[in-house]
Amino acid sequence: MFEGYLFPDTYLFPKGETFEKIISTMVKRFWSAFEPEWRRRAEDLGFSIHEIVTLASIIEKEASVASERPIISSVFHNRLKRNMRLQSDPTVIYGIKNFDGNIKRKHLAQPTPYNTYTIKGLPPGPIANSGIDSLEATLYPADTKYLFFVSKKDTTHHFSINLEDHNRAVRKYQLSK
Repeated sequence: MFEGYLFPDTYLFPKGETFEKIISTMVKRFWSAFEPEWRRRAEDLGFSIHEIVTLASIIEKEASVASERPIISSVFHNRLKRNMRLQSDPTVIYGIKNFDGNIKRKHLAQPTPYNTYTIKGLPPGPIANSGIDSLEATLYPADTKYLFFVSKKDTTHHFSINLEDHNRAVRKYQLSK
């Protein structure tokens, strides 16, 4: 319900503060951080604010390196424009109850409202709470032709414009011993 709108920041609350006050403060902080021009930008891109927050949450979970956020964003924007599935592992994980930390092929095929391997478009809501960098990257993606990325297992990603190159990168970075 509040996922995506609880702004990650440092907060100081008195001991015994109510849950409602904490949530309210975090949500108010989100709206104060969400720039007025970002509303217009979301509209220009054809997205609702909720869709931007949802996409930003996926980018937040995918990107470990800040400089890659706009590139990852471009991949997702490019895929959405082509009506391709996002195929984001963090969305799959979000939809799995009691996830043990090891994503398997069966998880990718398991239908949930959040599994972007089985649904087209965005999931129904955010999967995490995004910071400024992910929100900004969502609204201002890099200008690329990339359609795929794979983790290099060093916090960075390899980006590809076609499936053949992507599959080669998967073999190199994910399947090699």
